This record gives sequence, C-alpha cells and structure tokens, in this order.
Amino acid sequence: MEIPVWQRLLGVLVYLLPWSDAIKFGLVPGGLFIDYPILQLLILPAQPILLLQQIVPFGFGSLLLFFVLFLAVVRNPEVPYFLRFNTLQALLTDIVLVLLSFAFSMLLRPLGGGTLLIGTLASTVLLAVLAIVLFALVECLRGREPDLPGISQAVRMQLY
Repeated sequence: MEIPVWQRLLGVLVYLLPWSDAIKFGLVPGGLFIDYPILQLLILPAQPILLLQQIVPFGFGSLLLFFVLFLAVVRNPEVPYFLRFNTLQALLTDIVLVLLSFAFSMLLRPLGGGTLLIGTLASTVLLAVLAIVLFALVECLRGREPDLPGISQAVRMQLY
C-alpha cells in the first residue's frame, strides 16, 4: 500500500517534538551547541515548537502539545495508521528524553559531575536523538515505518 505524500510529510513533522526537547542537551556547558556554534543551525527546524512551548505559561506547553498529539492523533482511529504510528513513536521518544532530562538534573548535577562528564553525556543524548530523527525522516519520506528497537515494538502493541 502506497503512503500518500501528505502523510509522509506529517510523519516527519511529529519528530520535531523529541528534537525540540533534545536541544537543551546541546546547550549545557560542554555541549555540542556551545562548543560548535555552527551546529546551532540544527535548532532552526524546531523553532516553531519551541515558540509554541514558550507561549503556554508555567512550562505546560510541552505537556499540552503531548496531550493534544496523543488524544487527537494517536487515540483517533480515523487518523491513518502511518501517522498514528509515527506520532506515538515520537511521543515515546520524547518521554525517554524527559526522563533523561530529570536524571541529569536530579542525579548528575547534585553529585557534582564535572563539565566534561555532563557535556559528554549530554552530547551523546543529543547525537542519539539526531540520529533517530534523521533515520525517521528518511524512512517516513520513503513511506516506511521507522523501526526503532524497543520503541517500535511498544508502539505496535499500543496501536493493535
């Protein structure tokens, strides 16, 4: 079955949510965006989502966007499966990023992890999410489901 072009493009766009949450990992001291300012160009695609998250007061922009995508797209059986799959996979990736962000703020910084340790771990997370987003972009544009180990299996269990 051929996936229409509009579904492929929307499938790519949902991965901007985890990318927008991964950007803060590049902005820590010793992070990639600090050490290599030219890489800040990678922030540009996520600017609309970052702006939307800042508009909503008290930092609830991400949470609001999460619930809108979850309830309006993932749980709506009238939305094509390809979009539901990619949206849920992006949301699960985003949940992992939020948990990693909490781990960074709760465990590493209070323990006095040096700039090198935090910068290295944050850069690793950023590069991993960039690889996921680029892989998902290519697969969505080809009309195939991006198969991310662990996450894709969880998505399929939720959607069937």
